Amino acid sequence: MVQALNLALDQALGADPDVLLLGEDIGVNGGVFRVTKDLQAKYGTKRVRDAALAECGIVGTAVGMAIYGLKPVAEIQFSGFTMQAFDQIEQNMARYRNRTRGKHPINMVMRCPYGGGIRAVEHHSESREAYWAHTPGLTVVIPSGPRNARALLNASINHGDPVIFYEPKAVYRAFKEEVPEEPETMEIGKATVVREGDDLTLISYGAMMRPTLEAADDLKDLHQINAEVIDLLSIKPMDTQALATSVAKTGRCVIVTEAPRTCSVSAEIIARLNETCFEYLLAPIKRITGYDIHFPFFQVEQHYLPDADTVVAAVRETVAWS
Repeated sequence: MVQALNLALDQALGADPDVLLLGEDIGVNGGVFRVTKDLQAKYGTKRVRDAALAECGIVGTAVGMAIYGLKPVAEIQFSGFTMQAFDQIEQNMARYRNRTRGKHPINMVMRCPYGGGIRAVEHHSESREAYWAHTPGLTVVIPSGPRNARALLNASINHGDPVIFYEPKAVYRAFKEEVPEEPETMEIGKATVVREGDDLTLISYGAMMRPTLEAADDLKDLHQINAEVIDLLSIKPMDTQALATSVAKTGRCVIVTEAPRTCSVSAEIIARLNETCFEYLLAPIKRITGYDIHFPFFQVEQHYLPDADTVVAAVRETVAWS
């Protein structure tokens, strides 16, 4: 995924002089995860700008650039530190199009590595996507693999409105996919059925797609349960139709996320399914989430994060319900 994101940024910089990058250590060092490796050397310090350790300043500067007509891509080194920029995100980034009645759309992307699984310290492993989905004026995108990350970042840069682009850092170097050299894009707001099935629907996104797909394999091989798997990809807008179509077909649903449970994306999915396809449900919708606690230190983070065994157990319980 790191290489795919780097390719997307490289091609965007090369194709459009209005695109520029800014963030802490993204230039000389290529970013803490090396997503922007070699881009400053290729495009110069005016296009790939190292910023001070000031998240509010990074986002505020990007908002100003977008008002001017540029297409900034701002990197926040870890998503936990977006709280330091909350005022600029909520008060300006999310509101400026509405405040100016469309005169100044904010065509910018805020890239944020998010989630656990890499043995990080406090403020480095949070999953706060529900904050931004609840904020009017923001689009929230979360890829799950190299190819859709590259395509969705390309779409986000050209979206026309502000995008929070959450990158699951546990997936940065977890696996490889073929990514073509020619630019690709995906429609924001569309979920993908990554595996078809008819016994139950599994819904997930980001890093949790890997244990979800592993569970789907185990369910089929060991328990003769054929699960349909949906990758949400976009938290806001959410592809309610794709979710409802799948659940209406299977009659059962389990949602897998690593974010805390209360007022979460999983809760929103359940609400939408109850509104759109309640009459098709054969069992209560079950969700597997993180806990309503601060993300634990790395010694015990694996006890916090959902795994394939937890998903399998939840699916078997849902299928057995009558």
